[in-house]
Amino acid sequence: MGETKENDAYEEELLDYEEDDEKAPDSVSAKVNGESVKKGYVGIHSSGFRDFLLKPELLRAIVDSGFEHPSEVQHECIPQATLGMDVICQAKSGMGKTAVFVLSTLQQIEPVAGQVAALVLCHTRELAYQICHEFERFSTYLPDIKVAVFYGGVNIKIHKDLLKNECPHIVVGTPGRILALARDRDLSLKNVRHFILDECDKMLESLDMRRDVQEIFKMTPHDKQVMMFSATLSKEIRPVCKKFMQDPMEIYVDDEAKLTLHGLVQHYIKLSELEKNRKLNDLLDALDFNQVVIFVKSVNRAAELNKLLVECNFPSICIHSGMSQEERLTRYKGFKEGHKRILVATDLVGRGIDIERVNIVINYDMPDSADTYLHRVGRAGRFGTKGLAITFVSSASDSDVLNQVQERFEVDIKELPEQIDTSTYMPS
Repeated sequence: MGETKENDAYEEELLDYEEDDEKAPDSVSAKVNGESVKKGYVGIHSSGFRDFLLKPELLRAIVDSGFEHPSEVQHECIPQATLGMDVICQAKSGMGKTAVFVLSTLQQIEPVAGQVAALVLCHTRELAYQICHEFERFSTYLPDIKVAVFYGGVNIKIHKDLLKNECPHIVVGTPGRILALARDRDLSLKNVRHFILDECDKMLESLDMRRDVQEIFKMTPHDKQVMMFSATLSKEIRPVCKKFMQDPMEIYVDDEAKLTLHGLVQHYIKLSELEKNRKLNDLLDALDFNQVVIFVKSVNRAAELNKLLVECNFPSICIHSGMSQEERLTRYKGFKEGHKRILVATDLVGRGIDIERVNIVINYDMPDSADTYLHRVGRAGRFGTKGLAITFVSSASDSDVLNQVQERFEVDIKELPEQIDTSTYMPS
């Protein structure tokens, strides 16, 4: 009960913020034809990025990145987002949600020396690093725009010096470090025009993180664009998201069957706990893969399984929360750049992380929920490409979660056959 009351108190606080400034200028968000826009999911359009009337510098970077046609979610969101509308977007993993806020922010931003114009918050350092990289990639031909990433585990003095000497126009970071810099007045948020939450449900469901996000939010101007994104947005968290916004455009996948990835082949294997290692060895020997992520449920299991794979001469590396932030990021960068082909990980990398070469995900340990399953398997088969997900089922509770996944997302997950056709999961 105490948690509910505390929760209500935070929400009231935020409501007060929205209502305390009667002279606040009109919101940058808008209504279309006098009505707030609520969009459903639509089929893929054959238009190109040029139809969005983006800056030539952005179009050039898009071509360099190899993107040809916008995904469904990009087609829905980018035109409204570039006009400054507030956006809540739920769409399946791997469909380019990051590019929506990166491109629409870069399209709108007019850099002013010493002023932070855009703030992006996310829940892990790895995701913050990745988002910063995406901003850098798409701003290649916009040399005047500076981007920087801030997260805990790095000496805060380094961040303070950076803000003092080379203040970025776009700041990406985790809530704890951003709040510390803002409280110490090293990071000024008074000119922020774009406030973005990636994996927003993860931040707003955690009361501690929500408190930090709200405190940061209150330090930004009333008149700004707010955008929130995730693959999973429960009906309970949507009203919380909307408290930060004014008449947002809402894109939800109300039919959860549409959350699963078209190019992803999904199978399970029933086996005992003791049989897992032998089976994993056999799979890694038998399957063709570019890169594979193997998910386990704890730090110890990640370390032990990685050690076992290395001893068996598999090119493996592991990432988990027991490591220093610096070591985690170094390993993540190494895997992303293709130095290792196998990553053993906890759910630390289960959300938002985008590694193009990953085409197989193995759930060595069953995730604790259908949501976590969706995020994990979304690491393979991203952006409509082919991929394979294999889940080990070794207990009654494992079977329960698998059944929840099948019912909720209307997907038929079959037992792994003796022979699996490589063409079904290897990119052609």
